Amino acid sequence: MVEIDEATGTTIVRRTSPYRPPGFWRKWLIGRPLPTADAAHQTIGKAIGLAVFASDALSSTAYATQEILLILALAGTGAFGYAFPIALTIVGLLAMVTISYEQTIHAYPNGGGAYIVARDNLGDFAAEVAGSALLIDYILTVAVSVSSGVAQVASAFPEFFPYRIYVAVGLVLFIMLVNLRGVKESGVAFAIPTYFFLVMMCLMVGVGFLRYVMGGLGSVTDPPPLDVLQVASAVTPFLLLHAFSSGTTALTGVEAISNGIPAFTEPRSRNAGITLIWMSAILATLFLGITFLAGQVHAIPSEAETVISQLGRTAFDGRGSLYHGVIAATTIILIMATNTSFADFPRLSALLAGDGFLPRQLTYRGSRLVYSRGIIALALIASLLIVVFNASVSGLIPLYAIGVFLSFTLSQAGMARRWWKLGHLLPGQEVKERGSTLRYESRWRLKMLINGFGAVCTAIVMLVFAVTKFAEGAWIVLLLMPMLVVVFSRIHHHYLDLAARLSLERYGELPRILRQCVIIPLSGVHRGTLEALRYARSLSDDITAVHVSIDPAEAEAVRQKWELWGGGARLVILESPYRLLLEPLLQYIAEIATQRQPNETITIVLPQFVPGRWWHNFLHNQTAIMLRLALLFRRGIVITDVPFHLDER
Repeated sequence: MVEIDEATGTTIVRRTSPYRPPGFWRKWLIGRPLPTADAAHQTIGKAIGLAVFASDALSSTAYATQEILLILALAGTGAFGYAFPIALTIVGLLAMVTISYEQTIHAYPNGGGAYIVARDNLGDFAAEVAGSALLIDYILTVAVSVSSGVAQVASAFPEFFPYRIYVAVGLVLFIMLVNLRGVKESGVAFAIPTYFFLVMMCLMVGVGFLRYVMGGLGSVTDPPPLDVLQVASAVTPFLLLHAFSSGTTALTGVEAISNGIPAFTEPRSRNAGITLIWMSAILATLFLGITFLAGQVHAIPSEAETVISQLGRTAFDGRGSLYHGVIAATTIILIMATNTSFADFPRLSALLAGDGFLPRQLTYRGSRLVYSRGIIALALIASLLIVVFNASVSGLIPLYAIGVFLSFTLSQAGMARRWWKLGHLLPGQEVKERGSTLRYESRWRLKMLINGFGAVCTAIVMLVFAVTKFAEGAWIVLLLMPMLVVVFSRIHHHYLDLAARLSLERYGELPRILRQCVIIPLSGVHRGTLEALRYARSLSDDITAVHVSIDPAEAEAVRQKWELWGGGARLVILESPYRLLLEPLLQYIAEIATQRQPNETITIVLPQFVPGRWWHNFLHNQTAIMLRLALLFRRGIVITDVPFHLDER
């Protein structure tokens, strides 16, 4: 379609690029490309949404109880009686966070994660802090979930333990491939394992409670050895806080739904809010049930066999098919839990990149309408963490929850400030702020109180976690977050500076180029050289060919050929007694640049032959590429490649 701007006379041609079918392997692994118009159809309902965004939170029931018991074991197995009261306290905190985020979901129907809420209400610095906390949390979610899933398999099959790192990395790469196929397709693929996990866990907890009520539950037979030594003679407040902070890993992933609202079908906010309530109710029920039953069967926290494994074989009387079903379901959900991070990490990184805090490349949507570069980056970083920490859940957990609760705190504080701003508007008044419309809210005091109280609670938990887990590795996250904020700020400053330098405001008309000085670097005289010379003549009559001489005999041969084929163009031979190629040429170009006249441009025409097969490139020096890179940072110099394609026939 052709359009003509009547005011300026500019002709604008609009055309749709032709569809190019992907190669066989790409189509088989990722799927056929989707047009941008299909983005509205790549949404999911509540049932699939629960599988996509709640799998992280639900999977934490597989290790949260074990982490509480692991800390209480420092005071001996007699301290395990405190596990259930601690779990009740954590569920109370979960209820507060859920209510707060339910308000956030309806206030931000286009996605109201901690980053957006903090950016709109607390400023850029708070948004950068929230963004760094969430990115670290998503990376750790992948590493912890996959490592925990592999640990479940090792509990059932001990001979599998030495190979856990390789399997864990392989699983991360597999989940990456599934997510590269798109949100809708990956959601359907993950729904069945998620609901299989829920059925098996409810069956295990239900059977366990039934046997407990009937008095036939019993204790764990042949329990594994306790991994920690008793170092405290009594249960202290610090130990209880330490156990509480470990158990709060059950809340990781609660924010994911508020980040992923755009992925839901309409009405998005309502569907996302209902899914959040479903998730929290299921999480609370399973977490309390597992913790209670673990105390009744006297489960022992151990790397050799997980608490879920001990509870499963006790509830089902041994390692039968139901026990293996629980282990399989738990393993699968822990691996599927990474899907929450793979859904939200790319979205958040794209938001940060769109605001100029991360490289712009992360805003790119791949052929399946997902942020493919963010997905690949997450997989690579998480795999590196798994290798560094030997796929140890206990080694990774201390790094885990600080970022989660920091993002909770900033999100709830931002929402409290938003309600305060809305409460001070007049009824019917509308204010535009950061692209959103603010309207008066009649119940602003109640909503502000809910979010404010939630912010205080999560801030206290974050401080408790930082203090109790500092020596165990939390210091790494406390160091990484400010470093990430500095990186965000530097990237943002670069983009602002770039925009200012490229701006056309107060920019006059450029003077016309009146003259070009063309330089053709020569390694020899051949068909590619003559093709470059032919192009150079179309630019200017001022042409200089330059050859760097290392071998006098070769230089003489170049001179003779140039006299025959150069068409009278000037040839300069630069002697290089130390056998350097680039340095003499760069020095010569610099000398010419100092003699440049006003409105004169120096153009370097690089002859470059292109082999017929890609691997042939490794057989050549690639001097043209190195010269191009060296000249790229020289002011006032234009570099032009003239490719000469070799005919394989």
